[in-house]
Amino acid sequence: MIEIEDLRHGVLDIPSLGIAPGLTAVSGRNGAGKTTLLKICSGLLLPDSGSVKIDGVEPRMQNAGYVSEFPDRHLLFGIVYDEIASTLRFARLPADEIDRRVRQTAEEAGIVHLLDRECRTLSGGEKMLVGITAAIIDDPVLLVLDEPDSHLDPVTAEEFLAFVSSRKIPYVLWSSHSRTLLSNAEAEVRL
Repeated sequence: MIEIEDLRHGVLDIPSLGIAPGLTAVSGRNGAGKTTLLKICSGLLLPDSGSVKIDGVEPRMQNAGYVSEFPDRHLLFGIVYDEIASTLRFARLPADEIDRRVRQTAEEAGIVHLLDRECRTLSGGEKMLVGITAAIIDDPVLLVLDEPDSHLDPVTAEEFLAFVSSRKIPYVLWSSHSRTLLSNAEAEVRL
C-alpha cells in the first residue's frame, strides 16, 4: 500500500490517502498538482510536510521508475540501447545478462527496431516508448508515468498500457487526460 499522510507541498494538501497495488490513474485539472504528487511518490521531490510510504518504506529507498511527460528530459544517453541498458549497467550486472534483458524487454515492448537509433533522431512518441522501457527494465516496485500518452497515438498508448500491465509491477501511477486510459485503471486519484 502507498500510504500518504498529511502531505503538503505547493498546491497539494492531502490529509490521508491509500493507494492499493495495481494501476492507479491520477487525474485532475491543469495545475492541480498531479506532477507534484507523482514526483513525491517516486522520491524525486520531498514533501514540505507529511509523509509517503510505499509498503512502509520511503520512496527514495524503493526501486521506482519515473517517466516525465517531456521525453527529452528523461533520455540521458545517445543510443537507444544504451538508454535502456543504463539502469542495469549502474547495477553492475554482467554484460551478457544486460544484453539479454535489453533485447528481451525491447522485444516485449515492440521497439527492437529502435535499439541502434540515436535518441535525438526519435519522434516524441518513440522517445516516450524508450523512456518507459528504460524505466521498467529492472522491475521497479513503483512505475510513475506522467502523461506519457500525450505523445502517443491512442492505439500505441493502449498497446503500451497492456505491455506495462504485463510486467506485473506492484504499483503503477499513470497521469492522463485520456478518458479511455483512465477507464482502464483499477483505481483513480482525482486532484
